[in-house]
Amino acid sequence: MPGFLKAHGETIYGLMRIVVGFTFLCHGLQKFGILPGGPPELGGLILAAAVIETVGGALVMVGLQAGWAAFICSGTMAVAYFLVHQKDGLLPIANRGELAAVYCWLFLYIASRGSGKLSVDDAMA
Repeated sequence: MPGFLKAHGETIYGLMRIVVGFTFLCHGLQKFGILPGGPPELGGLILAAAVIETVGGALVMVGLQAGWAAFICSGTMAVAYFLVHQKDGLLPIANRGELAAVYCWLFLYIASRGSGKLSVDDAMA
């Protein structure tokens, strides 16, 4: 890590968690029709994904039990990748699954670190 960033690593992690949680929350709100561009029908796996994206994204964003929420979000993105994207090719660049793959690994990283700084969990500790 560059020396000038080392002192800010925990804050940068907290900001990353907030941004990732917020963008994931937006995907859930989009599926519910609150933000534009949602799916034509909301049912089955899309409904389950919408709930996980909305609730999980919000929990990760605010840092409330973010480790557990991120673990569930990571699994959801793994399922999305293998059920939705992989049928169109193995590589994420070919099957348009880059976002699902990146979210899956980001959430797994967040699950391994927990809420960290700038979180409700940290404030309550």
